[in-house]
Amino acid sequence: MGTVTLGVSIAVPEPYGSFLQRKREGFGDPAAHGIPTHITLLPPTEVHADALPGVERHLAEVAAACRPFPLRLEGTDTFRPLSPVVFVKVTEGEAGCTALQARVRAASGPCARDLQFPYHPHVTIAHGIAEDAMDRAETELRDFSATWTIGGFALYEQGADAVWRLEREYPFGPRTASVPRQAADLSRPPAPSC
Repeated sequence: MGTVTLGVSIAVPEPYGSFLQRKREGFGDPAAHGIPTHITLLPPTEVHADALPGVERHLAEVAAACRPFPLRLEGTDTFRPLSPVVFVKVTEGEAGCTALQARVRAASGPCARDLQFPYHPHVTIAHGIAEDAMDRAETELRDFSATWTIGGFALYEQGADAVWRLEREYPFGPRTASVPRQAADLSRPPAPSC
């Protein structure tokens, strides 16, 4: 059946998501059009296509055990010179994101994998572009801020055209296993904990 490349992330909601994606495009990042604005929980991971049902069950179990938590993005930073990335910082909700990604990547589950760098939740706004454009991204968005409550996460698949497409949303709480595409109702009451 071949393999698919999956990623799991927290979508940055509107109007912030589109705003940051347009900014990323404006800085000259050629990958921006194919990457929805997000906080990564599972970086691009290649799996056999026949493993997908197990991945979806695992993600549903993770989501069922979690409850919404507040998140705040504020200001910019960079991973340079270690990695050519400029990002918007997660200033509230970092512990929740860290716990969530640990559950997604649990060694006992189908998404187990090592990371190239220690996990650090962030929203990429420039990656692998000219240094002056990276500097501009870091400067132009240093006053950016956004606050919302995370009510779930999503599974994405990368197409042959390098565009990431939403496959399933996983709202927090025990009442639903997963919701195809954009049909999630994130207004449910909080679940036990994440």
